[in-house]
Amino acid sequence: MTEPYRSTPIFDEATIPAALRAEHRTKSGVWGLIKVIEGELNLTDVDPHVQKVLSPRNPGLVEPEQTHFVTPLGKVRMQVDFYTEPPEP
Repeated sequence: MTEPYRSTPIFDEATIPAALRAEHRTKSGVWGLIKVIEGELNLTDVDPHVQKVLSPRNPGLVEPEQTHFVTPLGKVRMQVDFYTEPPEP
């Protein structure tokens, strides 16, 4: 099983950084796995425009150079793991 090379701290609805709430992208060769520990989070992919509701049972995979942003849906706790190859779900 692939292990992340880096993980963010655990954020809640008040501490999710502005950079994650605004359009941003992963670097070339980097996959992000958004894990919701509690609550729900909206993941919006910009092009093509797709919205997904993430929950503890439904993490979000962000592919390399994919422009996206997140929006908390009420109380939430989340973390992002970063990989150099696609992680296993």
